[in-house]
Amino acid sequence: MGMVLLCAGILVSGGVLALVSGGKARAATFFGAGGALAGSLVGLYPAFQALSGRPPEVWRLEWGLPMGSFAVGLDPLSAFFAVPILGLCAVCAWYGCEYLRPYAGRKNLGASWFFYDVLCASMLMVVVARDGVLFLMAWEIMALSSYFLVTFEDEKESVRQAGWTYLVATHLGTSALLLFFVLLGRQSGSMDILSPPGLSGRAASAAFLLALVGFGAKAGFMPMHVWLPEAHPAAPSHVSAVMSGVMIKTGIYGLMRALTLLGPAQAWWGWALVAVGAVSGIGGVLFALAQHDLKRLLAYHSVENIGIIALGMGVGILGRTHGMPLVCLLGFGGALLHVLNHALFKGLLFLGAGSVLHAAATRDMEHLGGLLKRMPWTGACFMLGAAAICGLPPLNGFVSEFLIYLAAFHAVAQGHASWGAAIIAALGLIGGLALACFTKAFGVVFLGEPRGPRPDGAHEAGWAVRLSMLTLAAGCVGIGLNGALALAGMSSALQQLSNQPLAGTLAALQEALTPLTFVSALAAMLLLIALLVAAFRFCVLRGRETALSLTWDCGYAAAGARMQYTASSFAQPITELFSSLLRTRRSPVGPEGYFPESAAFSTETPDVFRERFYRPVFEAGLKAAWKLRWLQHGRIQLYVLYIALTLMILLAWKLGCR
Repeated sequence: MGMVLLCAGILVSGGVLALVSGGKARAATFFGAGGALAGSLVGLYPAFQALSGRPPEVWRLEWGLPMGSFAVGLDPLSAFFAVPILGLCAVCAWYGCEYLRPYAGRKNLGASWFFYDVLCASMLMVVVARDGVLFLMAWEIMALSSYFLVTFEDEKESVRQAGWTYLVATHLGTSALLLFFVLLGRQSGSMDILSPPGLSGRAASAAFLLALVGFGAKAGFMPMHVWLPEAHPAAPSHVSAVMSGVMIKTGIYGLMRALTLLGPAQAWWGWALVAVGAVSGIGGVLFALAQHDLKRLLAYHSVENIGIIALGMGVGILGRTHGMPLVCLLGFGGALLHVLNHALFKGLLFLGAGSVLHAAATRDMEHLGGLLKRMPWTGACFMLGAAAICGLPPLNGFVSEFLIYLAAFHAVAQGHASWGAAIIAALGLIGGLALACFTKAFGVVFLGEPRGPRPDGAHEAGWAVRLSMLTLAAGCVGIGLNGALALAGMSSALQQLSNQPLAGTLAALQEALTPLTFVSALAAMLLLIALLVAAFRFCVLRGRETALSLTWDCGYAAAGARMQYTASSFAQPITELFSSLLRTRRSPVGPEGYFPESAAFSTETPDVFRERFYRPVFEAGLKAAWKLRWLQHGRIQLYVLYIALTLMILLAWKLGCR
């Protein structure tokens, strides 16, 4: 544990030094990014050791707080989540060195790097905390540091609104987590996460529901997802990559950790996760299809992929409760591997979107186009990430989804067609819609002709940005070609989740590794054939003069930008099919007169859950709070009186309970 604490110390120290540097942008970047890189590299070593089979260790230090202690530990489940957290934070820190350069002199980069390093350290502390009080403290620090990163450009009204939405949503989730830990602590008599409280059936179900709400709000389950499409577009792109790639996974970690504490799982828990996963996956990709903002589109795809992870967890629980160990391992294995895969390809896509924003100064896809010729590195990396998130072989997204498919097919074969077929149908629909969505995103942004003046001056990003994207792209390809090796490396974490003996886990994994090895071999063969065709083409054309020419174009001299599909028109057949759910608003301005000079048509798809539920509730709460403003006089002595009265009421209640 010494190296884990050293990692957290380096991260915090780098952030403090960056903050002290203040307005000196180069010094702040050196300390902030350097601290993130050095700390992450130090922390990855013990994480890989824990995954390789090193016995878990716990380090405790008593403190003066009323409850709990400073207890940290690193077991395989914590280590598995620590790897993508530290890895992605290091890559995004390197990316941020160049991305934040245009803000030098206009923004205090020291404060931004301070909160970035604190966010990295707090996420690490969340997964290694072994005490409920310490966990909640790290959880709150993670929420506050990410809030200040989201509001980096706080001079914009939309950014301030996004920050407020995120802050309210995350604290609503924290209130449920507080009740969750109070329930566990009341039963066991301590806040030690390592000691299962042995809850009864009803208490365990209540604790599961609290965990699902509290951790689900951070993960982005529908309908608790409303902060994601607001916060991710507002934050700097390297921060969006960290928040989407790993911060929301702390909610998944918390839910998985809760499953190890609540005793024997109940079947309806699995059904609940399957339902939440299907709604989040299908709803997330549908709302993504209707978006014009590139980063907002990617934010909704985070909701979709969190839904896929929930489906895998639901399959794992149902496999455990119905006595199917292979289904249990495949479900949890697919969910865990998708946690890692999503960190890679979603981080890659957000970094690619940041490169587009840096070059074209807009995220609106209706004003983009033709960027592949001007930004070939970014375009190639974005296309690879898009193929990975759609679950296409030979990339990593296919491997984790294949495991969940395999679990569902095994469940159907063993007589559980009711939920097995539902999961297969949900995954198939999600995959098809995701493919349509990213065909739209890549085609509209990178292909065709520019739709406005801004893309004309677009240029490729520097090597710091390119290397960051290439690193994540290499991870997508590497896991896609070595899926069996990645699954075998998760055996210890899977043993924790499945609650099976390690020998039984390894035996069941051998049965799962055979088809995965076959799939990886086919993926490698596909990649090899593509490389051979490219090499053959290069050899044939080498030394020959090549030229571009037009085919028969039906009389058109050249295709103009106004003749292309827009983002809205490309997705219109699908969004029209689901119009009752999406509630897209249309704003047509038709031509007038015999010789019309202009016409316009625009669409907007606001989040239904925010518009129909959260906004009315928040507005009602604001009105109620406004009526209590008479309590706020601005006099300190009255505030002291309020505190004294509250303490007296609590003391009287405590004495009355005795």
